[in-house]
Amino acid sequence: MQCVHEQKRRLKQCRVCSRPEEALRYFHRVLPAVTAIVDNKGMAVGKVYLVGAGPGDPGLLTLKGRACLEQADLVLYDGLVNPSILRHSPAIAERTSRVNGPNGKKLNQEHINQRLVEAGLAGKTVVRLKGGDPYIFGRGTEEAEALRAAGVPFEVVPGVTAATAAGEYAGVSVTHRKLASAVAFVTGHEDPDKPTALDYAALAAFPGTLVFYMGLARIEAIAGSLMGHGKNRDTPACVVSRASRARQQTVSGKLSNIASRVHDANLPAPSLIIIGSCATQHETLQWFEQQPLFGKRIAVTRAAAQAEPTVQAIHQLGGEAVLVPLIQASPPADWSAVDAAINGLSGFEWLVFTSANGVRFFFERMYARGLDGRTLGSVLIAAVGRSTADALKEFHLHADLVPDTQNAEGLAQTMLERRVSGPVLWLRGDRGRDTFSDLLSAAGVEVVQSEAYSSSDVSLSESAQADLREGDVDWICLASPAMAANLAATSVELSDKVNVAAISPLTSQAARGAGLRVDVEAIDYSWAGMIQAIVDRERR
Repeated sequence: MQCVHEQKRRLKQCRVCSRPEEALRYFHRVLPAVTAIVDNKGMAVGKVYLVGAGPGDPGLLTLKGRACLEQADLVLYDGLVNPSILRHSPAIAERTSRVNGPNGKKLNQEHINQRLVEAGLAGKTVVRLKGGDPYIFGRGTEEAEALRAAGVPFEVVPGVTAATAAGEYAGVSVTHRKLASAVAFVTGHEDPDKPTALDYAALAAFPGTLVFYMGLARIEAIAGSLMGHGKNRDTPACVVSRASRARQQTVSGKLSNIASRVHDANLPAPSLIIIGSCATQHETLQWFEQQPLFGKRIAVTRAAAQAEPTVQAIHQLGGEAVLVPLIQASPPADWSAVDAAINGLSGFEWLVFTSANGVRFFFERMYARGLDGRTLGSVLIAAVGRSTADALKEFHLHADLVPDTQNAEGLAQTMLERRVSGPVLWLRGDRGRDTFSDLLSAAGVEVVQSEAYSSSDVSLSESAQADLREGDVDWICLASPAMAANLAATSVELSDKVNVAAISPLTSQAARGAGLRVDVEAIDYSWAGMIQAIVDRERR
């Protein structure tokens, strides 16, 4: 079973909450990804999923699409896909690019088809991740035809198409009871090897909303053809660029001047052109561009496995999270000390956690040994801060003590005020200060330390270094002195455009000591507090 309390695929109830629904949740996750089918020659044949990734906001990925990603052996994603979506898959991910460059080697459609067929025939579960919807100007049908011809099973997972998302994220409803009873999706980039199949006379006379995909480079010709066939020059129009992403831009005008306005704004691709009375709604119903973190790209430096809540929070505020791990946690090389602590839990008065990692690794070890929450007995639990306390809730446990001052000093002082006599078991990492233990030991409290995890620095990718050097991210968040030290050690010269947020005074001190400028510091020493500090600064 795969559940949040016991990371084992065993079809039984959860050991902590005894909920049989967890087994159903496991089935729902693996059911979309049957990994192999045997053909009539006895060979294992995989399955290919043509998955729509949506227009850019990773939150618009469907649940089924995410389930396929979680079970994939290989992901082939196109250039319009937000790379943040790839965090849902442990698979090897390859970018299919239209041009040769640092982000991928150029692949034409025939090469992509061949790659899908080869991987499927090799018995792999493959996700072909496409921007928007696979079958709406996405060439998904060509890939499906190639798979069918080769005898590779496939399934199509629809996605949110760019037209509806671009309109709605720009405040435009492409259909409206009073303004437009019909909508037409039109390609603005036809196959150059065939004559145009578009009837501009019919499009000019169309009574509803026209939405042109991939037409930015031809917007002047498109507008001119419509007006040349009788479309009113004053017809409202707007162009939405990078729809649903943090740096979305919308340019409004009329059919007669929309091309020049787009040119003046230097609007980048990808974009959609919306023509019709509904386009006027952008001025009154826009909402996404008013989000507090709209337009901001924020580097999240925590380990990818723990980043999901922070990534979601940033996206909900209109920003874009960029995963830039600076540190990673892993199990200890030897579990003997932790096992001894687990065996002797009944002899401790308090169980103390000073990080979410300590919580996760300790309880995963407990459950891996076939134990559960009953092993804790009457031991009390202390957490250094709200983030650590929230990690306990994932295991259906509540902290008995969370200090108001969320650091080692505050935790030790609060425990001493409660007249803790000990002994105390402190589950910690292999790095960090000994302040907590020193303060309690000085007061006569016995503290037993057990390293539940080890930490190591993560090297920045070339793309992350370029983002920081060129100012393509607006903020970078530092959640520990170790992160600050690792960032400084990379020798990447941060652009003046990059602001630094620190989770606590201790982290701020370490960052400044390493030569970094700290722009904001969280009042609540947590990732949520750090994001709130950024919001407060941006509002000012």
